[in-house]
Amino acid sequence: MVVKIEVATFFICKVLLDNWSSVDVLYWSTFIQLGIPENQIKPFLEKLIGFVGKTTNMIRYVHLLTTFLDEKRSKSIRIKYFLVNALTSYNILLGRLSLNELGVIISTPHLTMKFSSKNGKIITVRANQMTTRECYVASLKISKGKKEEKPKVQMVAYTSLNRNLGEAKINPREAEPKYNPLKK
Repeated sequence: MVVKIEVATFFICKVLLDNWSSVDVLYWSTFIQLGIPENQIKPFLEKLIGFVGKTTNMIRYVHLLTTFLDEKRSKSIRIKYFLVNALTSYNILLGRLSLNELGVIISTPHLTMKFSSKNGKIITVRANQMTTRECYVASLKISKGKKEEKPKVQMVAYTSLNRNLGEAKINPREAEPKYNPLKK
């Protein structure tokens, strides 16, 4: 789901909410456009392992006040954004740590996320369906432009029971099990 948020007094569109990501990512091109002083950047000497197993060096991060708002209410939290230089159709990727800190409930069929404000009122942030589609189509074009690699196919294995040894063996080469405990 793609939403709009406020980061360091700037409204930023094309923010991807990703429950599967364990980090929050601010892409380098977006960071440069925000005009945030580089003295706020802190070093970080770990690696980010991406969705397809590729590794990206994350050598920097920055803490920024981020505000989520609807027409009437807002809630702000300080988020640790990892700065990543990558070709993407999004400006920011928000992972599960920040979403959990907000207490977000996401409804993808309704393209909304809801969470409580500090005074207990419900804040509803709605995604823009057109922006979501545009980002998705752009991400397909970006991935098409990259050198395509053949996907790694894992063989499906099954277990067969070896009666003599009393142990299970996994053998992906056998066409069918020699012993099937369901057939007697």
